[in-house]
Amino acid sequence: MLTSYLTADTVRFANDLSGWRDAIELVSEPLLTDGAITRSYVDAMLDSIAAGGTYIDLGYGIALAHARPESGVVRTGLSALWVRPSVLLNDEEAHPISLFFCLAAADDTSHLATMSTLAGLLTDDDARERLLAATTPAAALAVLTTGDDE
Repeated sequence: MLTSYLTADTVRFANDLSGWRDAIELVSEPLLTDGAITRSYVDAMLDSIAAGGTYIDLGYGIALAHARPESGVVRTGLSALWVRPSVLLNDEEAHPISLFFCLAAADDTSHLATMSTLAGLLTDDDARERLLAATTPAAALAVLTTGDDE
């Protein structure tokens, strides 16, 4: 399920970003490129976070960036970005993030199975640690493939 969205084209790694805005731009880029979202969706995510949207912080240095479907989702998609060192979500010390996911949900239900699989993976301490430690797309996809099997 996860690897139907998270592929070598939608998994990215970046070093020394200037902040969370750059991370949101980079994590959304694969979805913009393949037409799953429009620029207005990226802007909606940036605006939401700037307005205090640290609720996207899932804990453990992981964030799930998203906005409402009507903000510019063309079709459901998911991308991921690992950042080193971590960046502060909304510039808040309490929210260091090293792994960003970008979710584009086309409606209220089409993404639920994918999110359930992702939640299962992220609540597995070993799998989560291996995912956070990934330094290459191949390493990340190996963990994500394991999550698909569960």
